[in-house]
Amino acid sequence: MKARIFFAKILLFGEYGIIEGAKGLSIPYPEYSGQLQVGGLSNPLRRASNQNIRKFQQYLQKTALSLDWKTLKTDLDQGLAFISSIPQGYGLGSSGALVAALYHQYALDKIPAKPTPNPKEMIALKKAFASMESFFHGQSSGLDPLNSYLQSPLLIQGKDRIETTEIPTAQPWGKGAIFILDTTTKRETAPLVRFFLEKMNDQKFRNNSFHEFTAQTDHSILRLHGGQWGALMQSVKRLSELSLQHFKPMIPKAFHQFWKSGLANDEYYLKLCGSGGGGFLLGFTADWEAMQKNNANYSIQAIHTFNCD
Repeated sequence: MKARIFFAKILLFGEYGIIEGAKGLSIPYPEYSGQLQVGGLSNPLRRASNQNIRKFQQYLQKTALSLDWKTLKTDLDQGLAFISSIPQGYGLGSSGALVAALYHQYALDKIPAKPTPNPKEMIALKKAFASMESFFHGQSSGLDPLNSYLQSPLLIQGKDRIETTEIPTAQPWGKGAIFILDTTTKRETAPLVRFFLEKMNDQKFRNNSFHEFTAQTDHSILRLHGGQWGALMQSVKRLSELSLQHFKPMIPKAFHQFWKSGLANDEYYLKLCGSGGGGFLLGFTADWEAMQKNNANYSIQAIHTFNCD
């Protein structure tokens, strides 16, 4: 089997806002990836993956999706498994990568992965992926598989307004960095989404705090696209403040003080990476070298480097 490799994804901006149709920006993250493989099932992880795909197949056959069921069954019997380094429960799209891989390998009349799908193709892909990934989450937007399938940054401008985009090239010797911080705990998304939706019933929160949150998200996306790193840092700082004030349950308690310290000393600013609750946190710093030196006891990794303007 010649199978494509599918990357993890990181939602840089848009956590919770995209539920309400606000803007967002997600990027593929090649550091983690997965690939379909056929082989022996003596390894317990491969065996578990094979069993999981079999359950997934049973679910998919009850949907309107058209896949090559015969070939899929044959491959499953020959030891089909999804070999992945994407950590589960971390918000990096582990199930999305599997969905994208199965669609690519077995979908009939599939829409090809190309740099700039037209709006009709984008909506059709998103709909198919949402239907497939609902097996794992109960409800899915389809955005994670879409990002993994197209392997391109996605600008989300509404629930059905999505387009591929570009972000400034990382500067290898850049002093600043966007980084991820490993909380070492898995997340459970559903309770956090319920908390957010309950907050949205408060009209004062919706009209004031959430309005500012989405406005700062828009500013951040615009400034990142323009390579305005200094201005971006200010927008991210405000997002970090608003998250601490209104989305504290989404921040693991062990990191509350660390979150506050960054805001106090301006060394770094943290924000949620997706729904929060565990997994990775996102961070932005104008001095990556100092960030590493002063916080060596934390597991942090740069995903994009830049120089502040």
